[in-house]
Amino acid sequence: MNQAQKDYLAEDLDALSPGGVGWDVNPDRTPIDMATKFKGKPVWLEIGFGGGEHLVHMGEAYPEVELIGCEPFMNGVAMLLGKIRKLGTQNIWVHPGDVRDLFDILPDESLEKAFLNYPDPWPKSRHHRRRFVTQEHLVPLFKAMKPGTEFRVATDIPDYVRQTMEEVPKAGFVFEGDPKDLSTSWSDWISTRYEQKALREGRTPHYMTFRRP
Repeated sequence: MNQAQKDYLAEDLDALSPGGVGWDVNPDRTPIDMATKFKGKPVWLEIGFGGGEHLVHMGEAYPEVELIGCEPFMNGVAMLLGKIRKLGTQNIWVHPGDVRDLFDILPDESLEKAFLNYPDPWPKSRHHRRRFVTQEHLVPLFKAMKPGTEFRVATDIPDYVRQTMEEVPKAGFVFEGDPKDLSTSWSDWISTRYEQKALREGRTPHYMTFRRP
């Protein structure tokens, strides 16, 4: 991490907190007052935003929406903060940690869209339970999303596709589209550095859309 990125963390991160997410600042797990914090606007969530390309793209494309990004790796958080400072994006909030802590304090039916883009594949079989697409994560996500809202997943790992298609419906989501054709990205998609790396290495992106009924 370079000095500028360290400065972003020190100077910008606290002001972009979506609320008392951490146990150290919110041990009682008091829910976020969504109407006050986000001024009654729709709220979207990106789970593991990496370097923040997609999150900033969405923030710029949809200024009428408020976005929360969760990312436990501080290098990625610093990269996002640099992009926000450069562009002056006003509608992004950042939790530099585990999304499960955010789920604790999100009221039921408070999210209007969620994204999971190129998540950590945890390729070893014994580590598959660490993937996001397990009931431990999907059930609280389902509860936090409003009826009729969309959950998008992008990955280049075939076994992650398999697990996603098996596990996400178990949590209550309904798959939309043709399960035999997962090659079409969304109209507002931006290809991230992770996707470009996958393409360079000969892996095929897959795009899956689910909806909470």
